[in-house]
Amino acid sequence: MPVISSPSAFNEGNLFVDLESIFGCPLYLKCEGFNFAGSIKLKAANEMVESAERDGVLRPDSVLVESSSGNLGVALSMIAASKGYRFLCVTDARCNLSTRLLMEALGSQVHVVADLDANGGFLGTRLDYVRSLCESDDRYVWLSQYTNPGNWRAHYRTTGPEIASHFPRLDVLFVGAGTTGTLMGCARFFRRWHRPVRIVAVDSVGSVAFGGEPGRRMIPGLGMSMRPPLLDESLVDEVIRVEEADTIRTCHRMARRGFLFGGSTGTVVSGATDWLAEHGTSGVTAVAIAPDLGERYLDTIYQTNWLQDLYGEHILDQVRDPVQVDGVDGVDGAWREAGSATRSPERRRRR
Repeated sequence: MPVISSPSAFNEGNLFVDLESIFGCPLYLKCEGFNFAGSIKLKAANEMVESAERDGVLRPDSVLVESSSGNLGVALSMIAASKGYRFLCVTDARCNLSTRLLMEALGSQVHVVADLDANGGFLGTRLDYVRSLCESDDRYVWLSQYTNPGNWRAHYRTTGPEIASHFPRLDVLFVGAGTTGTLMGCARFFRRWHRPVRIVAVDSVGSVAFGGEPGRRMIPGLGMSMRPPLLDESLVDEVIRVEEADTIRTCHRMARRGFLFGGSTGTVVSGATDWLAEHGTSGVTAVAIAPDLGERYLDTIYQTNWLQDLYGEHILDQVRDPVQVDGVDGVDGAWREAGSATRSPERRRRR
């Protein structure tokens, strides 16, 4: 067991879950939630802060400020606390209450915007508020996860190599698309690898990251109400868009087997299992990335009233417990039947 003096020094990056017994297809899930920040965003946060320190951007009186729907805000709160910086997170009402409380417990200030932007989301409003702060006081330092190359560079240096070391015969990688830092870092790493890897981006229906019409999105973590500045579509082989109803059902299916993951993971796994079912899995090695765990979503995607108010009272009707069939565990068949019944017709692909 290591002995550490900084919370960022611990980050377990070598844990994978085999999901075949749950979904009936070969899929390995890389778990990124086992660190003191609780998500993959610790990697980007640490890289961006350290880069700013090396470049002389941060001073002792600096106040870090960032727009975040949750996980990056927690990661920056943790790093700021450990390094002695102040931090202000600008978020919106979709940020989970537990996430806001966690940032405040770490000593950060949280500002919640309420006005929608021109695309029907909150990102534009959040960014406008951050810009106004920086113009008003030069002590504010905006790391800008949306444009900062440290965001993707962190995953080029860590996440990609971690996957490659465990799966030297990797065929397809599924990565959720938000700022696209994880997506771009992994895509750049595997473009230079010894064998071709198909990079599949998984986005939320209603996101405009890859074009399309904006729509309501209630689950934070994935999706954007603008085109991500870091995105280079030439590095992406395919894009899958997932309905939030499918995200929720997938999260609950995993929870019924003891794996409590967040909404971003539900989206990625839903898209990945659907892709594998359509393309076939014979001899395919497939990995998906789970950005965080599920404890911060207990009052949203795992809360019955919240689900029924937003998605209807039958949202979980097709999510069933494992069953016994003639004395034999019939869980795989039950899950496959549920999965085929819950795929939303609006799910779309391109490329």
